[in-house]
Amino acid sequence: MRITPIALTLLLAAVTPDVDASVQSLADVVVIAEHSKVAVRPEDLPEAVKSTLSGSYAEWKVSSAYLVTRDDNSQYYEVNIKRAEETSTLNLDKYGKKID
Repeated sequence: MRITPIALTLLLAAVTPDVDASVQSLADVVVIAEHSKVAVRPEDLPEAVKSTLSGSYAEWKVSSAYLVTRDDNSQYYEVNIKRAEETSTLNLDKYGKKID
């Protein structure tokens, strides 16, 4: 399990005793799992992802893209697309296939 800086801060704050309080047990600490999210330029997306976008989503323009790494180290691309006033988010694996 990776401990993010936010989770580490929460953990330290939870176990640091207050002046009038006793030390809390670690069982009382809730750690929130986060995904790592790194911005990717649309032109740097894998060819398979670009192929999916240019095929099924040819009318849409990529407004932003991110490489998301889950806690289990699996990765996918979160691609935000726009057409006129309509927006949508696609989650695609490195092979350009939609994932949930």
